[in-house]
Amino acid sequence: MRISFHGAAQTVTGSQHLIEVNDQQILLDCGLYQGKRAEARQRNQEFPFDPRSIDVLILSHAHIDHAGNIPNLVKQGFQGEIVCTYPTRDLCADMLRDSGHIQEKDAEFFNTKVRKRNQDRIEPLYTEEDAVASLNLFFPMPYHRPREVLPGVSLRFLEAGHMLGSAIVSLQIDDRESKREVQLVFSGDIGRSNLPIIRDPETVQHADVLILESTYGNRLHPSEEQLEDKLAQIIQRTAQRRGVLIIPAFAVGRTQQLVYALQRLVAANRIAPLPVFVDSPLATDVTTVFRNHPEVFDAETRAYMRDFRDDDPFGFSQLRYTRNVEESKELNDREGPFIVISASGMAEAGRILHHLRNRLDDPANTILITGWQAPHTLGRRLLDGADRVRIFGQEHRVRAEVVKLNGLSGHADSNELVNWVSAMHKKPQHTYLVHGEMDPAQHLAERLRNELELMSVNVPALHDTARL
Repeated sequence: MRISFHGAAQTVTGSQHLIEVNDQQILLDCGLYQGKRAEARQRNQEFPFDPRSIDVLILSHAHIDHAGNIPNLVKQGFQGEIVCTYPTRDLCADMLRDSGHIQEKDAEFFNTKVRKRNQDRIEPLYTEEDAVASLNLFFPMPYHRPREVLPGVSLRFLEAGHMLGSAIVSLQIDDRESKREVQLVFSGDIGRSNLPIIRDPETVQHADVLILESTYGNRLHPSEEQLEDKLAQIIQRTAQRRGVLIIPAFAVGRTQQLVYALQRLVAANRIAPLPVFVDSPLATDVTTVFRNHPEVFDAETRAYMRDFRDDDPFGFSQLRYTRNVEESKELNDREGPFIVISASGMAEAGRILHHLRNRLDDPANTILITGWQAPHTLGRRLLDGADRVRIFGQEHRVRAEVVKLNGLSGHADSNELVNWVSAMHKKPQHTYLVHGEMDPAQHLAERLRNELELMSVNVPALHDTARL
């Protein structure tokens, strides 16, 4: 058996891991790499394997850094099944179409606004039509019910607690070469316990081989109470300045988390009932998918819906979902205080760019960063304290307050990751840390070696191959 780490290796985005066993090829995730435009385009365009040779793609969840390059894989010849949970299939139906639309618009913008005379025109990585075509290969399956996805390979999904439909991938492999059965577990993205909406991550009984995320392998998150306190303070501070609170947020998961948190704060009279606008057509569509899958909500969310006699945890009287461009443009001239939640979460595309362009120069406003920001993205530059940033080719001063809210992340922190591995009855013989920059990955590796006495813990580099 061989495992090759073709993405999210010593970085967070572009999740893509290839398992070769019994003359079969299994791809775990097929995500988009996010970073500098030219580098990202090259890495996303070219696969280090023949897509036609992949027998099955197993998808941990719908976030773009895990699923966003699927249409390109299909476009280049992949014809196997894409196996995922039912909510993930429904989310990808919206997200991949939206991503294809963005790819087309980005190519058009480059060709008409950025391209130099001596540069060739570029084609979109894939189109909306390509995205729609890829949806025909999705074959969803429920949590906990094993299924043979290839001869000698049985798959079971467990709850990862990261976002709607997220799954821990548990593979039972009959390895003919070693003549033994191998339990391989891919964590996908592990969520946090005791957070609202989604069920907590489930414990894996054992793993011979573990591929584990390490996004926050060197950090500890605040408690839910501390998180809500800080969010309330940020809102109150911005409202006192009569400013606008602008929140770049991932359309899937983070937007719904924020809406739910704001609803709770208003219901508890901890913040004034300010107008809240979710300005993202994709987030609006995705929220509908959330509403359609209450079976994966946790007990706390179901109790909240029951106690408040409200079957919609993603709607309250001050909240408005904007759909069309005209409604979005109206927000440009609206006076504060109010709150805007808009995609994308790293401020690289979407309507959030228009809100930032119009509001960055005003010190009354606040830009709230709520998740990990990839290097070289606009979100990372704002977080790193840039005085000026470029948006749509023009330079803008950053005079608004920029603040980071740690803990709203859908990723487990260092203690939670160690505890999750510790709960296994049989510890892994081989552990590979992915989906993390070098510092958090190495810190987590040391903790796993020292505290859990794991003997083989590695942080693979891009395209490294482990032979087992």
